[in-house]
Amino acid sequence: MIPAPAEAARNIRNVVVKMHNQGNLSLSTSRTKQAVETFYEGYNCAQSVFATYADCFGMDRETALRMSSAMGAGVGRMREVCGAVSSMAMLAGLKEGNSNPQDEDAKERIYARVRQMSERFRKENGSIICKELLGITEVEESAKPQPRTREYYESRPCPHLIACAARIIEEELL
Repeated sequence: MIPAPAEAARNIRNVVVKMHNQGNLSLSTSRTKQAVETFYEGYNCAQSVFATYADCFGMDRETALRMSSAMGAGVGRMREVCGAVSSMAMLAGLKEGNSNPQDEDAKERIYARVRQMSERFRKENGSIICKELLGITEVEESAKPQPRTREYYESRPCPHLIACAARIIEEELL
């Protein structure tokens, strides 16, 4: 029997939180660790990933934090595409994006790169959708972020998701 969407979302979230809490969160590099630590400082998932690597592509930290702030919590806390995934796409654009609207080959290459990176993330985590990763079944009514408490951080799979995105960036873009 195929699980209902709500049950599937809870299952994805439970597996990722369990992996994180059991110490299966591999912080293989200092940048990966920095991305996770940035999240624990209070930044959202998109900011944590994007600002950690933006300097590799010529962008300063403050600009990176501002630029990526709207992508957190699944784009503006709408719980759509995970902010860590959005940051992977934005960083791929900084490295390999096209700037010529007539260059169809360049457009195809960047889209293929983003799809490849996103598929790796999906295979490891079960989804690229924020609400599914968090096990949320209700529509987010508020744009107000939750207070960053110990309980908040313990209940979130976000550190694992951020570390996953960081590993993909390091393997695919750096």
